[in-house]
Amino acid sequence: MNSEMTLSHLTALSGLDVFDYLAHDVLVPVIDGLQAQGDLIVVPHSLLADNVRPARWTRSVPVPLSGVELLRGAAGGNPHSLVADEGTCVWSSPVDDTRGLALGILDTDVTAYLIHPEHGATGIAPGRYVIGRQRERGSGLFRAVQLVAD
Repeated sequence: MNSEMTLSHLTALSGLDVFDYLAHDVLVPVIDGLQAQGDLIVVPHSLLADNVRPARWTRSVPVPLSGVELLRGAAGGNPHSLVADEGTCVWSSPVDDTRGLALGILDTDVTAYLIHPEHGATGIAPGRYVIGRQRERGSGLFRAVQLVAD
């Protein structure tokens, strides 16, 4: 897999599908900083190193080209899947997070991709990242903080 990847090529390689209304011939952007996809956020680990770290119970697994499902939408909705070339990317989860938002830590030597049927794909440049849930201020009188629902 390389960093010059179209959505159609990525879905063909991984076997994961996205909705037909998405432009399949576009290049998937590769980002080395903060990025969001629906209810997930990808943050360089260096920005959260004081808050997020592996714990005794953390398990690390190699990320296959067929993907690791990181999060599924509410009520059994669409999954966010992480894909990469075999042997180039490791997903570690669960992790200790003082904020309670991290799903895990991604370590990748090459571009990894986050795929979602409704959102398409985004590329994650080589490095170490925390992938977690996003939160937002709700509406209404008290505007409580809540998790973003995708």
